[in-house]
Amino acid sequence: MIPLSSSITDEVYTFTDVESELKPFGFKLSDNWDYEHGYFDYKIDDRVGYQFLRLPFQVTSGSLDTPTDYATIQMKEPFLLSHKYNPGLDDNVKEGNFRAIFDQFQEPVDKDASFPEEYVSVGRELLAQVEQALMTKR
Repeated sequence: MIPLSSSITDEVYTFTDVESELKPFGFKLSDNWDYEHGYFDYKIDDRVGYQFLRLPFQVTSGSLDTPTDYATIQMKEPFLLSHKYNPGLDDNVKEGNFRAIFDQFQEPVDKDASFPEEYVSVGRELLAQVEQALMTKR
């Protein structure tokens, strides 16, 4: 993980404003969000594991599960993250055929793998574009 200093850190926005500004860049709300926090992820590469620019946020009011609730979020420090996976299917699934449909892929070999140097500048350039886009929403 490589933390990135950013002008959006600690800034407060509506969730819908941030989501609408980030979607055109290719950011997606990470699957591991909950009612109190979440991440906007941009996949930089996936040839050897996955490399992401991750924009974490904390929900300060409202809720993410109700679109009309107008959730307010506070951005946290962005970072570059790399996950390295074993290729192939997971041979350790033990919960039956139905559950195996969802758990067929390998667990990460290294959830915090080293981040390839050639993508650090890509992540920083993308973050600069995000900062510029969100500047108008402050």
